[in-house]
Amino acid sequence: MVKPTSEEIAQRDSIFSRVIEAIKSEVTIKLPPFDSVFSKSSESALLSIVNEPNPFCGFIGEFAYQFEGEEDLLHVFVVRTDGMEISVEDAQWVVAFALPNVPAAFFFVKPGAFSQHFYIGHDFLLEYCES
Repeated sequence: MVKPTSEEIAQRDSIFSRVIEAIKSEVTIKLPPFDSVFSKSSESALLSIVNEPNPFCGFIGEFAYQFEGEEDLLHVFVVRTDGMEISVEDAQWVVAFALPNVPAAFFFVKPGAFSQHFYIGHDFLLEYCES
């Protein structure tokens, strides 16, 4: 995998802080609005979403990761910025970067071809981050 740049690390740290603050404040993390008229499939829609500026999306190398809040779960999806297929293993590496020191065993994985989706309970994430 690629070695993160100092800018990617700073961006990750800033996003991670916003994610934790949103969860503690019980603020739902929403995806940015995007024009679905131009999205031919759900996969291209996800690529459109990460191309919209928003405080819960980050990049590392050729990968983008996007956080979204659900009732008591944090959803993070990973795509390649070139729209090509992404392996579960590559996406797991990105999530490990995006959520530093959170064990992979805490995540439920919903694999795909062009995007990989990970879910973690808010309570597990907060408990782990505060310990």
